Amino acid sequence: MAHTEELLNRDALDRNPVFAHERWQVRLENGQTAGREMIRHPGGVAIVVVDADDRLLMVRQYRSGMGQESLEIPAGKRDPGETPEDCGRRELEEECGLIAGGLEPLATLYPTPAYCDEKIWIFTAKELTPGHVHPDEDEFITAEWVPLARAEQMVLAGEIEDAKTQIAILKYTALRRKGEVHE
Repeated sequence: MAHTEELLNRDALDRNPVFAHERWQVRLENGQTAGREMIRHPGGVAIVVVDADDRLLMVRQYRSGMGQESLEIPAGKRDPGETPEDCGRRELEEECGLIAGGLEPLATLYPTPAYCDEKIWIFTAKELTPGHVHPDEDEFITAEWVPLARAEQMVLAGEIEDAKTQIAILKYTALRRKGEVHE
């Protein structure tokens, strides 16, 4: 039997340009009701780029929630009405100055499903051509190439703490070992 909850009521508590905060009333499997605090988020996209020298494109930026700089794969939040593929292409050019001719799905994930509906789509980018770096005015990002084997070691050593980046690196390298990644 699949576990479910029935949404009975939803109250908007706050809305801002990034997300909405809601309080939900749900009916549980046993017939009782419970409250849920939910963050409604448009989702985001992350991009894996590995070059001919087996280097992974990564970005460094300060992350307020971590209270420190983070080394991650390029990523960003979807704009209203934007497809995950369009978001991935936009973010890759904005942050790294590359235009992807093709995107292949690698993974999807929900980073914090207990209280947030954010979904992240992860793609691998192919057929890259130079574009124009143009980060948002509140973004301060440095792009860098890291040997893929080193990036995997950094994940295993706990040096990369960003969840989407960990999942992307580990899934990409595992699938590549199995010959299931198209290079």
